Amino acid sequence: MTDRFIQYISDERRYSPNTIKAFTNDLYSFEVFLQTDFELKGISHATFDMVRTWVVKLMDEKVSARSVNRKISSLKSFYKFLLKKGLIDKNPTANIQSLKTPKRLPTYIEQSQINEYLSADQKTNNFKNIRDRLIVDLLYSSGLRRSELTGLKTTSIDFNIGRMKVLGKRNKERFIPLTIEMVETIKNYLKLKEKTFTQKNPFLIVTNKGNKSYPEFILRIVNKELIGVTSTKKSPMYLGILLQHIC
Repeated sequence: MTDRFIQYISDERRYSPNTIKAFTNDLYSFEVFLQTDFELKGISHATFDMVRTWVVKLMDEKVSARSVNRKISSLKSFYKFLLKKGLIDKNPTANIQSLKTPKRLPTYIEQSQINEYLSADQKTNNFKNIRDRLIVDLLYSSGLRRSELTGLKTTSIDFNIGRMKVLGKRNKERFIPLTIEMVETIKNYLKLKEKTFTQKNPFLIVTNKGNKSYPEFILRIVNKELIGVTSTKKSPMYLGILLQHIC
């Protein structure tokens, strides 16, 4: 039954190889537990008490709450699949609750640090490097949210007046002024973008393949660019007051 489920998430749901590997490991781990602790060979015959005992055992073994929750999620998906296919009559994970996980404290970056980053000479004409720095610069100077930045089109920028039109929450439009330096930066970026990609994309920020960007992509770029700027070793998931809105 596990093989059938793995084939389902692979062929029909098209999960990533890493996700499929995680599901496979979690189900195998639970099967071994059932055989060892309950002498039960069929994973489809597991009960609520067996699942709960497994969770308690994982906690006793000092497995992190996040890892336990991932394993619980794997079991829930598996048994929902079996129930949907009519292979079991009752879902043993229906009343299993996820564990509470500690909230991560935000990591802040000082204004002086971000200013130093942006003022440093960028001795490269590489598209990725120019784009990544522009992303941070726009977020810092304009207060854009990630979703707003990904939806920003080149036509939304008025280079003559020096402003850009942004579509925010509830489709509300607002205009954000641009400095002369920012206008020139964007112009140079667009020239490089046009040279890099033969196919035109109306959106200002694009991925490495020239496609429309997305919020997770923006956050990944921000983390990569600023991880060496902050005084902490933690990833700067939040960039202080001036960048807090991107999250």
